[in-house]
Amino acid sequence: MAAKKLCETFSKSLIDEVQKWGCMKQTGVSLRYMMEFGLKPTPKNLLISAQFLHKELPIRIARRAIELENLPYGLSVKPAVLKVRDWYLDSFRDLRAFPEIKNPDDEKEFTQMIKAIKVRHNNVVPMMALGVQQLKKSIALDNIGYQDLHEIHQFLDRFYMSRIGIRMLIGQHVELHNPNPPPDCVGYIHTKMSPVKVAESASEDARAICLREYGSAPNIKIYGDPSFTFPYVPTHLQLMVFELVKNSLRAVQERFMDSDKVAPPVKIIVADGIEDVTIKVSDEGGGIPRSGLPRIFTYLYTTAKNPLDEHPDLGTADLVTMAGYGYGLPISRLYARYFGGDLQVISMEGYGTDAYLHLSRLGDSQEPLP
Repeated sequence: MAAKKLCETFSKSLIDEVQKWGCMKQTGVSLRYMMEFGLKPTPKNLLISAQFLHKELPIRIARRAIELENLPYGLSVKPAVLKVRDWYLDSFRDLRAFPEIKNPDDEKEFTQMIKAIKVRHNNVVPMMALGVQQLKKSIALDNIGYQDLHEIHQFLDRFYMSRIGIRMLIGQHVELHNPNPPPDCVGYIHTKMSPVKVAESASEDARAICLREYGSAPNIKIYGDPSFTFPYVPTHLQLMVFELVKNSLRAVQERFMDSDKVAPPVKIIVADGIEDVTIKVSDEGGGIPRSGLPRIFTYLYTTAKNPLDEHPDLGTADLVTMAGYGYGLPISRLYARYFGGDLQVISMEGYGTDAYLHLSRLGDSQEPLP
């Protein structure tokens, strides 16, 4: 069915070309390289960057389009997944139709096109979540079990990691055109980012959502030196800390909601090591049972109500709900790993949870290319 649908929508020559480009080798870049290259966004450098993306983006997008076509358990034919696949094929076609980039005018035009591609893919995560939802409804997970869906977890890890990379490359190139970049910023990268300040901002956002959902929210205490800085992508860190703090607030809030005790604060500790900057988010929200721990990084598990059940049209809206996709932790871990870091969660059932977010200081690790 999927193949028929594919041929109806897209020409055979395009499908053949996707197959060809999907076999080509991807080229990873490091945070340090992006930073050093972007320090001087001269027309010549922007031209080199655009020529690199003109060849690299179709390879990465083709690989994902091929994978979207061959998913297990009939996930490929779920309406939401077909929609995502079509976005990828449209973007591949746009990139391949763009002629060779020879001068600054070509480069400017190319930049506008990839900007539009990035916008086209804005809702890929909720749309894929909807596809997985559609799959969960169509198969009884009790019969298959989470272990058997390992292939789908692996695919989604690769798929989202690749998406982070594509959006980083496009966003970085587009941002280098900013005539008035913020101080100490090279594209998306802040060369003197204060993790404590980003943690404060992410905590305020998470607390505002908790207040909105529950009417009250535990306090948050942050320990660390606000003047300590290192090069990183603030939007990535904001997303990860927001997710961890949001989970902690929800756990503490629900545990102490009907208690006459004052809810204990969520603690954030920022440590500056030689290799890593580590951010620990600690709560006394009761912890996670040991049997539940392997599930927290899967895409098919959440203890909260799914927002897609209440908002089936979520593909068109960007709602930041308190919880529910079950995507926050696995995607946060991918963001951490993208630049050579990691995310670990350690729990004491009956007491609370500690999440350790490790960020690589060296900035030398290559993108992990799925």
